[in-house]
Amino acid sequence: MSTNSINTNTGAIIALQNLNVTATELQTTQNQVSTGLLVSSAKDNGAIWGIAQNERSSVASLDAVKQSLQRAQSTVDVAVSAGQTISDLLNQIKAKTLAASDSSLDTTSRTALANDVTALVAQINRTVSNADFNGTNILKSGAPNISALANAAGTSVLTVKAEDLSGTTGLTKSLQTTFTTATTAGTFLTSVNSVITNVNSAVASLGTASNALTTHLNFISNLQDTLTQGVGNLVDADVAKESASLTALQTKQQLGVQALSIANSSKQGLLSLFR
Repeated sequence: MSTNSINTNTGAIIALQNLNVTATELQTTQNQVSTGLLVSSAKDNGAIWGIAQNERSSVASLDAVKQSLQRAQSTVDVAVSAGQTISDLLNQIKAKTLAASDSSLDTTSRTALANDVTALVAQINRTVSNADFNGTNILKSGAPNISALANAAGTSVLTVKAEDLSGTTGLTKSLQTTFTTATTAGTFLTSVNSVITNVNSAVASLGTASNALTTHLNFISNLQDTLTQGVGNLVDADVAKESASLTALQTKQQLGVQALSIANSSKQGLLSLFR
């Protein structure tokens, strides 16, 4: 048998409890809809939040890896471009030296060819000197190898070997002398052929290194996208589903308010007993 008590309104208490639960659920759903996140803080799900934060850290670190790879790639590409120019200049030197090795050539013509070769060698040296990107030149004398970050932990690097094409200690050193006779032109031609072979090999190595940097840069970009998608799978909310839940909870809240109002007004009937 139920007791009509003016001190305790059981119906109102139950209605208020249900209304509080609905309000909490509504707040959670509103937060998910507004942020688009199922897990927006450690309070929502500590384990998932921690995993997501670690992956976000990796994604952010990969930006630095990409920048490092891009700097190295630009430096190497400048070196490749300069190396190809040097190779073209060497082909011109070879043609002029071969012409000068003709014993039937007159002295004046041979001297003119030697002067052209000297000018071309000077152009090679200028090309080497100016083949820098952001202050880094891997073709000049004494240039160190360059390295680029290869992973987010910083424990792996990609290294590109410097190729000394300078005329002081490098592959074009033997071009610092020239010729005065057909015989010395023939000797110089042998040096030119050797330099061409070595320079082309060095430029080819730089081209291979550039391709390796490009390949790894593409991998890092894809990895970053994959990690970002993985974080989304962990923490993103199904906005369409939560929007539907939001509408339902808003309706439930309105009904809860009405139920609480009815429960509170039910005690008013007791007053009629005293009239």
